[in-house]
Amino acid sequence: MIRVLGGPKRLCDGLTRRDLLQVTGAGLLGAGLAGGASPAAASTGLPGFGKAKSCILLFLYGSHSQIETFDPKPDAPERIRGEFGSIPSSVPGLDVCEGLPNLATVMDRATVIRSVTHPYPVHGVAYATTGNPTIPLAMELSPRDPAHWPFIGSVVDHLDGRGARAVGERPEVPRNLQLPFAFSSRRIGEVARAGPYGGFLGQSFDPICTEFVGEGTRKTRKTLASMTWDDYELYRGITPESRFRLGGLGSGDVVVDRLDRRRSLLQQLEDVRRALPGGASLDRNRDMAYRLLRSPSFRRAFDLGEESPETREMYGMTLFGQATLTARRLVEAGGRFVTVFWDEFGLAASGWDTHWDHFPRMRDELLPGLDRTLSGLLLDLDRRGMLDETLVVLMSEHGRTPQIGSVPGGGRDHWSRCYSILMAGGGVARGNVVGKSDKIGGDVLDRPVSPKDVLATMYHLLGIDPAEVLQDRLGRPMALVPGAEVVPEVLA
Repeated sequence: MIRVLGGPKRLCDGLTRRDLLQVTGAGLLGAGLAGGASPAAASTGLPGFGKAKSCILLFLYGSHSQIETFDPKPDAPERIRGEFGSIPSSVPGLDVCEGLPNLATVMDRATVIRSVTHPYPVHGVAYATTGNPTIPLAMELSPRDPAHWPFIGSVVDHLDGRGARAVGERPEVPRNLQLPFAFSSRRIGEVARAGPYGGFLGQSFDPICTEFVGEGTRKTRKTLASMTWDDYELYRGITPESRFRLGGLGSGDVVVDRLDRRRSLLQQLEDVRRALPGGASLDRNRDMAYRLLRSPSFRRAFDLGEESPETREMYGMTLFGQATLTARRLVEAGGRFVTVFWDEFGLAASGWDTHWDHFPRMRDELLPGLDRTLSGLLLDLDRRGMLDETLVVLMSEHGRTPQIGSVPGGGRDHWSRCYSILMAGGGVARGNVVGKSDKIGGDVLDRPVSPKDVLATMYHLLGIDPAEVLQDRLGRPMALVPGAEVVPEVLA
């Protein structure tokens, strides 16, 4: 089942009037191209084209601090450098936050971009993960606005599927999957968030979302305005029996005869359903869901019991860790594009959105969870011989302010002028640093890279020319990432 909208949501603190004016004042560029994409977007002649057979995208919603991850500033004043020191990594000259000791040992398998920059310091998942040149704030809070462009995983699914559909091929594992649950669906707030959806390709190209079935092991208390949430925080720990399953149709242990009986009942309503608005667009998804539940390789990918306790611990017994391990199993089974969100849970302004309690949350939850999961994934892929053909991308929608706010636990607000992401595997250079920030991590000094350039590089490595042209709902030609360029320094 394809999940459409998340639950209700609330804007977090830290969005200033200036931010609002800046973002809502940005017009939506049409970017329709009559004669193809800009030559700047073409990736002809660059190395690594099609090197990645699959991609695992790890998205830290709320946005991680560049200073407390991949661009520490140990010589900056205390109000900038904060409570953490830095440690050397396996790459000479590349220090990381001391809260990432495991990750420090595997940085020789990755490339860090320290100079990602854009002008929109809001929670712009849709901006960061689609080719839409600009997205006003109203659109970021409206997931089904018809002007949205498709999520990168949806584009990969669409383009890969064109040839497969022509010859009647059906993948055993979906080309566009999302874990651990539908984006932004497990927290309390007031507004919906745009991002990982099919956009003008239609809802049938939304990612297929899993559901989490299990229990937490550690409680936490969260506050937002007048609201208080006190319950088990799944990103801090889950039970070993916890699992993921295909959303809406049950887990892989549904027996085939029950499934067939359920389908025959539904079939009686098909003619009526197709007459309803949007009904026909779900045919692809329903057929896929039933086919997938019959697929042994797909069902087995969710069976974490096949993994050794050591491997599961290597990823971390948390929601993010076990979802990422499941993503590796899905890729191993033939998945093309799998996204794992470290999402808000329980309340809005949680996850990596650290406007307050920044240092306690970084120390107790965020850094340990990221450190274990990302290092575990890179080590596991490498030892299985999968890293060279699996693209791993860790990103967020922006960074955090260099200046620490005077709030309980310290806080860093939204900052998009300079931040860091990580890429590895699938044609990415090993032990590499791209770009440079200033002495406080606030502005780019060398080699600015936009989120659109990152998308263009991902497309290139996945064997899709960033100059490819799609058609929107009105039949207009739309470039995947207009004006963006592949970042050659990232390529092996």
